Amino acid sequence: IKMELTNKTIRNFYKNGYIHIPDFFEYKTEIQPIQDNIAEIILLVARKHKIKIPSINKLDILKEGFMNLVRINRKAGAEVYDAVKQIPEFLQLISLKKNQEIFQLLRKNSMPGVAEGGYGIRIDIPGESKFEAPWHQEYPAQMRSIDGVVFWSPLLEIFKELGPVHIAEKSHKYGIFDVTNKKNDDEKKGAYALRIVNEECITKKYTCNAPLSKPGDLILMDYLVLHKSGKNISKFPRWTMQWRVFNFLNKDGINSSWQNLFVHEK
Repeated sequence: IKMELTNKTIRNFYKNGYIHIPDFFEYKTEIQPIQDNIAEIILLVARKHKIKIPSINKLDILKEGFMNLVRINRKAGAEVYDAVKQIPEFLQLISLKKNQEIFQLLRKNSMPGVAEGGYGIRIDIPGESKFEAPWHQEYPAQMRSIDGVVFWSPLLEIFKELGPVHIAEKSHKYGIFDVTNKKNDDEKKGAYALRIVNEECITKKYTCNAPLSKPGDLILMDYLVLHKSGKNISKFPRWTMQWRVFNFLNKDGINSSWQNLFVHEK
């Protein structure tokens, strides 16, 4: 099926730096299989560490079940995090033809590529700030091509307390903001350690939007739009999927062999 976007939606992407498309993915065939496999992995890790997970439905395993796991053994939660990004149904989702088509509608005359090391499933635990992404643009960390697009989709319904992604509307029009990786007190490393210079002053200039979304929805963000993690002040983890799509035909990408900024940190 050929992917279509209205001219208004495309204009909004260029104007605001992002768009929110409800029900882009089919829940039963494209999202639920990922949720089901995540639940099975949580149960596998729990059994490995002899942690009892109550007999609840699969979606509740992603919420109460996972929280029970990390309260008893935080490292077990890290095992789950590393495992779930390898679920075949997730890799199939990010490689869907309609993802390539929508990228090419937003980036005319492009050849899309999925950024290696730039895809995964985030698990944001209530009260944890170490892995929160501060205000950032995708390009300085991901590189590859300045005309890239971030694909962001939730695995659980995102309500205010769960912490939706925050987006600084129209900030992509500025260009590339200066960044620093000066050490700070929160022990962030790699891309998490990059901070926008004078970020508080800069972000006050823009309207901050935090779109609420549900499984099946897709949020697309320009590589240059400022965005950050929302604060999870709920009782459950926030499960979201992200992947980055770049343009193989971009001249800077060709010259850099489509490398990212942290390619040597593997």
